[in-house]
Amino acid sequence: MNLRPEAIRGTSGTGVVDYRLARQQVIQQYHKGRLSRLDVCDAHPELRRAAMGASQPTSEVCPICEDETVALVTYAFGPRLPPGGRCISTARDMAKLSRGKAQVTCYVVEVCPACAWNHLTRVFHVGG
Repeated sequence: MNLRPEAIRGTSGTGVVDYRLARQQVIQQYHKGRLSRLDVCDAHPELRRAAMGASQPTSEVCPICEDETVALVTYAFGPRLPPGGRCISTARDMAKLSRGKAQVTCYVVEVCPACAWNHLTRVFHVGG
């Protein structure tokens, strides 16, 4: 029996993995005092820089500091991309990846530039 995702779903396996439940759990643990701010606000400086300059702004307020809105930063990993991935900052870049022959995995991270909160929001595949 084949248990690969495409066999189970009956599709090509190109779905979206959403991490909202995991995000909500982390936020709840923080507000209950089981996680410190240092535990949840640990974004790498490059990720914070990408959030300030190469991201999609949102109107959602940061769930930790409640001072600033969060931004969505998208990274793509796959063949012919740098080993550290590539930050996708425009719809044109995403469209180009989508038309490519190679399948690319995209990771969307929610980031607060002010307090360094970050959490993986979703993962999806494009191209191929």
